[in-house]
Amino acid sequence: MKRRDFLIGAGASVSVLYAPTVLAQSPGSRPNFQRLLVLVELKGANDGLNTVVPFRDETYRALRPQIALKADQVLPISDQFALHPALEALMPRWKDGELAIINGVGYPQPNLSHFRSIEIWDTASRSDEYKSEGWLTRVFAKNPAPQAFSADGIVVGSADLGPLNGGARAVALQSVDAYLRQAKLAQPQGVARNSALQHLLKVEQDVTKSAKEIAPQVSLKTEFPNNAFGNAVKTAMHVIAGSPGVAVVRVTLGGFDTHINQLGTHQNLLKQLAEGLSALRSGLVETNRWQDALVMTYCEFGRRAKENLSQGTDHGTANVQLAMGGAVKGGLYGEMPSLATLSDSGNVAHTVDFRSTYATALSHWGINATDAADALGGRFSPVPFLRT
Repeated sequence: MKRRDFLIGAGASVSVLYAPTVLAQSPGSRPNFQRLLVLVELKGANDGLNTVVPFRDETYRALRPQIALKADQVLPISDQFALHPALEALMPRWKDGELAIINGVGYPQPNLSHFRSIEIWDTASRSDEYKSEGWLTRVFAKNPAPQAFSADGIVVGSADLGPLNGGARAVALQSVDAYLRQAKLAQPQGVARNSALQHLLKVEQDVTKSAKEIAPQVSLKTEFPNNAFGNAVKTAMHVIAGSPGVAVVRVTLGGFDTHINQLGTHQNLLKQLAEGLSALRSGLVETNRWQDALVMTYCEFGRRAKENLSQGTDHGTANVQLAMGGAVKGGLYGEMPSLATLSDSGNVAHTVDFRSTYATALSHWGINATDAADALGGRFSPVPFLRT
């Protein structure tokens, strides 16, 4: 098989991209990339109001006469808030103080386009600026992960590198087995005087090297759900357990663009999410990684406060994020946006900038304040959901 055919044909199952240059690590900065960051993208925009439910708020029920969850259905976590019943698998994490819930996450001048808003999240940019590099790519440019690691980051379930786009040492794969099958077709050979061909040969070498280091034969006792998200979590756990090291893993659960008939679809998605995260936690405990892992959900925006005429919800703004891990200080963080004072478009105002949650993730690694500000386009105070 020709090199060009491999690099194009493998696109559906694997992408390997390495930064052409890596900047020196900042003096005094000693990030601990042995700590693991797991990002969970909820593609399509999860409905935060029916995820963390203000079940005693009469305005919530007035805005959603058809899709508001009943008080006797939900899982109370405080006097005012409850989890969707499909998230029952996460209740032990809440009771053990390992689950943090951050309300009101968003950004100024929100954009309601899926493509543009997720670009803003992936690049940690303002809504009026355009950046090509992912926020994690900028982190690794100044603070390289150990060269012994298989990659800076592994992306499972999507060919889109997201926060690792634009130069990070990143591998995108659908499954470890598929990646290895593709990698066997890449046979690095020869040298080249042409710089473009030299880069091509380097990419092939990186494909082969990372393929050898990822071991799907790792035996785990943890049982994973038999669905797409469960399989993505299983793949992620095999990479985490079987490779020499990886700093960040992103997995994706899609289908959250619930414009019509939301109740059943949303329940199924949240059940997949909760059971997948529970299995992820079991796998991380089994491999002695739970205490140094931070798991965070994110998506491009939330859903509108008022239901639409199709028993669904349209594109909204501020949303809820979940964070789990052995180092997480569980509880409610941020402020739930007011449902009584909506914008002209019927949306809530954010109370926590999403870059503050990213700053928390960087503090998990010990990234210094200057490098964090460079990566995030400014200084943002971390949300205090990590144990000190």
